[in-house]
Amino acid sequence: MSLPLEGLSAIVTGAGRGLGRAEALELARLGAAVVVNDYGQPGRDGSGAASAAPAEEVAAEIRAAGGRAVGHLGDVSDFETARALVDLAVAEFGKLDVLVNNAGILRDRMVFSMSEDEWDSVVRVHLKGHFNTTHFAAVHWRGRAKAGETGVYGRIVNTSSEAFLAGSAGQPNYAAAKGGIVGLTTSTALALARYGVTANAICPRARTRMTEDVFAGFGEPGEGELDPLSPEHVAPLVGYLASPAASGVNGQLLVVHGGMVAVVDRPRVSAKFDTAKEAFTYEELDGLLTPHYASRPAGETFAAAEVLGLKKG
Repeated sequence: MSLPLEGLSAIVTGAGRGLGRAEALELARLGAAVVVNDYGQPGRDGSGAASAAPAEEVAAEIRAAGGRAVGHLGDVSDFETARALVDLAVAEFGKLDVLVNNAGILRDRMVFSMSEDEWDSVVRVHLKGHFNTTHFAAVHWRGRAKAGETGVYGRIVNTSSEAFLAGSAGQPNYAAAKGGIVGLTTSTALALARYGVTANAICPRARTRMTEDVFAGFGEPGEGELDPLSPEHVAPLVGYLASPAASGVNGQLLVVHGGMVAVVDRPRVSAKFDTAKEAFTYEELDGLLTPHYASRPAGETFAAAEVLGLKKG
């Protein structure tokens, strides 16, 4: 019996540790050949001996388990690095089938305290990084389709966040970048559907090195229990979205953590007002909108804070 991703090749960005590592291992377990990307460079172990870069270590772990994988060191927020990453997948495995955009950083601070660099660096790595790899993957798939290849297969899994859905007061840069990723995802889904490509986004909650401070208040698992915030709860959904079984899933947003997957519906219009004249005036809008908002719950905004209460069961 063949594996669901057998014969397919994948890129996972930011896969040297944490969530990306779990995703790369899961794609390999399901049969994919994987390019493991990470920004981390070689270092030294406790004895002072040289150690491999995290991406190379994960690739070696996949190969040791009988899979196919290569490491790639580089920052996907750099346009040419993203080009080289896609080129590597094609050179090593003949084509690219799956792109999992996971790479990211945190620079948390309130909006009134945030520096320009803290804003720019987070938006660059998350949002521009997602665009860069998506651009070159899309060029690859469109080129194959334009050349007459039938049955082009493409899957993009992007990483958004509940910080975008619920509003995170201490993460204006991160929330904005993750909201932008959803817009990029839905636009890409519509643009590439004709070429046999789907694009979806996940909002994962996982305890990793990057998020250890964010989830410091969440309880630790008991002895022998799987952490509800373990990346292993997220990776299977990425594997599914990368698979042929998910061909009917496109332009979607899903929240995933702790043994639960929630499908997030698109925004819907809750109220509509028409002017009684040729154009609205301030006075008319005051008469319509002020009582409308006065009747709604205090503090309610466009943010969907209720997603933070989602859990299994």
